[in-house]
Amino acid sequence: MSDAPIIAQKAPYPIEVTAGKSYFWCACGKSSSQPFCDGSHKDTGISPTKYTAEADRTVYFCGCKASAKAPLCDGAHNKL
Repeated sequence: MSDAPIIAQKAPYPIEVTAGKSYFWCACGKSSSQPFCDGSHKDTGISPTKYTAEADRTVYFCGCKASAKAPLCDGAHNKL
């Protein structure tokens, strides 16, 4: 049994990503370095999601932890 994720914020995090770089998105909501993992998920049963940037651009990482397209925002925060 795992804990449900905590809503970090009800809006996406716009982040400038670098092509070829990997990012580890916080899926539990407990990280103090949102939207990225800081290891706070230990003992939650929830693991971070790896995202590798395909191009230099702005992407919108999910802040509510309810996106069906995690780690990216799909607008799910609008229904919370």
